[in-house]
Amino acid sequence: MSFFISLTGLNAAQTELSVLSNNIANVNTSGFKRSRVEFADIVNRSPTQAANRASGAGVAVVAVTQQFAQGGVQTTSSALDLAIGGPGFFLVKGGGPAGDSLVLSRNGAFQIDAERFVVDNEGRRLQVLPVTPDGSPTAIGLSALRPLQLPTQSGLPEATTAIRFIANLPAAAPIPIASFDRDNPASFNGATSITIYDAEGRASTVTLYYRRIENPNPLSTDKLWQVRAFRNDAEIVPAPGPDPLVLTFDENGALVGPAGPVAFTAGFTIDHSGSTQFGDPFSVSFSEQDGYAPGRLEGIGIDLRGVVRASFSNGEVIAIGKVPLGNVPNPQGLRQNGNVSWTLSQSSGALEVGQAGEGGFGTISGGSLERSNVDLTEELVGLINAQRTFQANARAIDTASAILQTIVNLRAS
Repeated sequence: MSFFISLTGLNAAQTELSVLSNNIANVNTSGFKRSRVEFADIVNRSPTQAANRASGAGVAVVAVTQQFAQGGVQTTSSALDLAIGGPGFFLVKGGGPAGDSLVLSRNGAFQIDAERFVVDNEGRRLQVLPVTPDGSPTAIGLSALRPLQLPTQSGLPEATTAIRFIANLPAAAPIPIASFDRDNPASFNGATSITIYDAEGRASTVTLYYRRIENPNPLSTDKLWQVRAFRNDAEIVPAPGPDPLVLTFDENGALVGPAGPVAFTAGFTIDHSGSTQFGDPFSVSFSEQDGYAPGRLEGIGIDLRGVVRASFSNGEVIAIGKVPLGNVPNPQGLRQNGNVSWTLSQSSGALEVGQAGEGGFGTISGGSLERSNVDLTEELVGLINAQRTFQANARAIDTASAILQTIVNLRAS
């Protein structure tokens, strides 16, 4: 009987050695959770046996449980690397035959696939909640989940409706003798350009030419500047007029008129408010327009509550989803899949989907990865202890064998 008792000890020690070795092997695996072996003694007894006469029959491995303690957080250079601080799991869905299966993961090393979906290193797509442009979820729960796909462009283009320049026109500028000709620099005193957009997002260039002209009123001290505007190669004029636009400055160099935006036939206004006429050379200190084309994706950011925001080349920043977290009543009851991921089981309980930083769920850190929670020193000490346990059980078998041999020898004599 003692052979079988020691055999259970050997098997138990071997299991512990395997579990500890696996913990040590995954010390650098992102999000890995160490496992612990739980043992129980075996007792032989019968219904008629006295309570104080039961004898032990060895040891059994009753469970190998994962320990979901928080691992350390390491900063990385990728915005799509995510780390959970506290309870919760990322929710991902795989492709192929398991395309509809939901998987829980703590490995936040995500990347972009050929279809611009955000996926883990097994190609499973990160699930998010739909949001409004400011990041508020429009739906919550398991049925609201959808894969996160990065857009290539921002929303609809916006046509230019207003242009503004702040320029300084030189007070001592001469009046050109030659008639205005945009191809003849001697026929104007300065020029500036700006890019604008139509309703389809197509870009064009508006160029303004500034030409000093004589004031027809000899008694006035105001100085006049004629402004001619071209969109690409076509001249555009104020609507309803006068044509062309004339800027009037007083003797102190302040703009007298027009006092605000002037509508042009191209469908936008041009505003010179704040422009001056000083002794400095011609210059444009400020220019802006309110239109834009669909922007190209330039960056991704994820905040502590899991809101994913995309920034575009046209200056737009749009929320495109919110990374939820999942959790179960009994995480140790989850079925391990490998690659730091799990699926639900009967003992894990039902999945709850929530928002990061709310309702007992942890927070999400972008540009970070959770390290394993393996303490290498603790595992090595446990490894030595398991080795000694194995050796002791093997020695017990040797002792039982020697006793049996002695009994056989007595019988033979």
